[in-house]
Amino acid sequence: MDGRAAYIAVDWGTTNRRAFAVSGSGAVLDSLQDGRGILSLAPGDYPAEIADLRARLGPHPVIAVGMVGSNRGWLSAPYIAAPATLAALAKACVEPAPDVQIVPGVALRDGQRPDVMRGEEVQVFGAIEADSAPPTALFCQPGTHNKWIETVDGAITDFTTVMTGEIFALLRAQGILAGMLAGEVGNGAAFRAGVGRGLASRNLAATLFEVRSGLLLDRLAPDDAASYASGILIGADVGTRDDLQGRPVHLLGGGPLAALYAAAIAQAGGTAVIVPDGSTTSGIHAIWSLRT
Repeated sequence: MDGRAAYIAVDWGTTNRRAFAVSGSGAVLDSLQDGRGILSLAPGDYPAEIADLRARLGPHPVIAVGMVGSNRGWLSAPYIAAPATLAALAKACVEPAPDVQIVPGVALRDGQRPDVMRGEEVQVFGAIEADSAPPTALFCQPGTHNKWIETVDGAITDFTTVMTGEIFALLRAQGILAGMLAGEVGNGAAFRAGVGRGLASRNLAATLFEVRSGLLLDRLAPDDAASYASGILIGADVGTRDDLQGRPVHLLGGGPLAALYAAAIAQAGGTAVIVPDGSTTSGIHAIWSLRT
């Protein structure tokens, strides 16, 4: 394995930042993670942040992905339009400073439904480059804003952003259900029952009120309320896909939320395939290789 770093890869998110010293062959040699996301920084702070990263990981070129390229980050890197290829993404990188490149995001500009993403496209391309997913595939990236991403022959052709996680967080924090959703969410009978209701729901707002009425009428245990509500939301999210029966869905990311989505996808008739860690750095390395 090459023991010398060639560049620094940065996954610069809204609240967190991950940085990696990467060799010319794509091996991760060192890494760090901190809370220096874009919400903690002003545009003028970034040169000092880059200097700090270089002090910690080496005096190397930097290539950054994620919200650092948004209109709330360092410099707005204009979206490229879908269908989007890895080569097009690499070609559209912007350089806010010497030896620093920011990777743009991808947008749906045409048709009735606009949508945008920054960062997830790099994970998708990385998964394909690492042979963790085929060039034509359906991806799901659970998170505050879940993403469904479709690729054909290695190009991102369509995607949908769903505010599932944010809605659940808002329901927990305020409104009539707030005091009822304090419990832990787990993949048990209550969650699966909620998924079933979400998959079948034609009126999500009405289905969510069943959490309150179920508690009042002793049809739902208080300890199950959070799992049931989460199941309704994730089930409704998964239920928007009418093409899951017997289809592999490649899950980007791990942890408890991915496990919940995997269970809901299986309940809808799909097959969840967990993409191994490392798709972000694989994607950044593929872009770096095209840029050098």
